[in-house]
Amino acid sequence: MRTRALIAALALAAGATGCGGGDEESGGGDGGGQATSTTRVEVIESQGGDGGGLDAQALYEAESPGVVTVVSIFGSGGLDAILGQGGGEEGGVGSGFVLNDKGEIATNAHVVTTGEGDALRGARQVFVEFADGNQVEAEIVGADPNADVALLHVDTDGLELRALPLGSSEKVEVGEPVAAIGSPFGERQSLSVGVVSAVDRSIQSLTQFDISGAIQTDAAINPGNSGGPLVNGKGEVIGINQQIKTNSGGGEGVGFAVPVDAVKRSLDMLRRDGEAHYAYLGVSSVPLYPQLVERFDLGVEQGAWVQEVTPGGPADEAGIRGGTGETTFQAGSFRSGGDVITKVEGRPVATASDLSDVITDFRPGQDVTLSLDRGGQERDVTVRLGERPAGQPAG
Repeated sequence: MRTRALIAALALAAGATGCGGGDEESGGGDGGGQATSTTRVEVIESQGGDGGGLDAQALYEAESPGVVTVVSIFGSGGLDAILGQGGGEEGGVGSGFVLNDKGEIATNAHVVTTGEGDALRGARQVFVEFADGNQVEAEIVGADPNADVALLHVDTDGLELRALPLGSSEKVEVGEPVAAIGSPFGERQSLSVGVVSAVDRSIQSLTQFDISGAIQTDAAINPGNSGGPLVNGKGEVIGINQQIKTNSGGGEGVGFAVPVDAVKRSLDMLRRDGEAHYAYLGVSSVPLYPQLVERFDLGVEQGAWVQEVTPGGPADEAGIRGGTGETTFQAGSFRSGGDVITKVEGRPVATASDLSDVITDFRPGQDVTLSLDRGGQERDVTVRLGERPAGQPAG
């Protein structure tokens, strides 16, 4: 059976390559006692070019100093409980990257947390190891399980920081070259290259909400790469490596990254509030395609066809209707009679994932106007959006 594995809370077995702490390259296992007291910050500019090619050597030289290894401790032990003492549930290792001169670092939420939904809890301690061997303790500013993004902060005193530029996932195209840098299996500062295999994929978050717009790549991604950057040929971060689809537990050419546009939105909320809040409509919907439209005599060719409405949810309160009965068509089961949502605040909704994306752009408690087709009749409905409960999709 094909399984999907979250890839970076890698518990290190005894003798596995670790992430500093007590070895000759480390700046000290307790995160303190830095010998220097000045901070040097360099923000990488775009590497130039049109993104049509990728110079792996030059890209690595420019980007790798801004990529870090993230060690999380969940149990009662210290770093020695992870490094050479068996690991297990005591802790794990992932990757991250420097955002700016303020000491902010981005990674995946599942790198520095454990559990899911309401049971999510942060690591007891987090350490960040830089490419030059400096190792310092980090604060978890906030974690967003819905986007699988976490924001860390380190004291910049005595550090040389290389901040990576953020690109736009909206402009990513299939076939363009990309590189992943991180710590697969604890092997720090590792580079792999490939291409964008697909865009607009959906991947699971820690709340079972599907993160839409994900980037699929054949660049090798393995346990420990989670939280590290996926960069394009210009050196811009276009995603955070998050997940692999595998039969064996290793990278098999099907890796996924959280799109950087979703990462930016999440980081903004974490900076502001220390947590992220997402709007919630409370419907289950399916996309339309020509044969489905013809079979059920729907009045529109594109939109999100509502199948179910969550009782007592925002859509239910606004009078949006779901379908009834069960009809099998092309090996699928559909409920007929539900509304088709075609627009949100004037923005077209072509598919069910479009609906999720658009709703995510609004805030809980905000009033939005939805355009519906109900039995061939168009109408507008105003909905006051709720806050997404754990484990529920935006739609």
